[in-house]
Amino acid sequence: MASLNVYSVLAVLFLTCGAVMATKEKDQIIKENNCETKMGLPYVLEAFTSIFERGSISIKCCGELVLLGKVCHSALVKRTLENPLFKDLSPATIIAKSIQTWNNCLALIDSPSPSA
Repeated sequence: MASLNVYSVLAVLFLTCGAVMATKEKDQIIKENNCETKMGLPYVLEAFTSIFERGSISIKCCGELVLLGKVCHSALVKRTLENPLFKDLSPATIIAKSIQTWNNCLALIDSPSPSA
């Protein structure tokens, strides 16, 4: 019985340390890539609304999002999901919307402009 408790404590410590390391890793990615300063606030709010709520994203905002880069985009979305304010949201749904928004923006920015 005592060995079961020891294994339980070790499992909890392992999982807790993994979560803390994952958070530190995201924070390090965000800091090293200057993710929080690459996009203007209006575009951040527009992208946030399209991913975490319901809304569309403009071509200009898509351009800013693509310039931000996928690494920053993913790290910022995942860090936002860790905020207790968003605990009621489904992480799988938000990540799916994030990927969809990224792919839509990438396709929109990479597509050739229609000629007149």
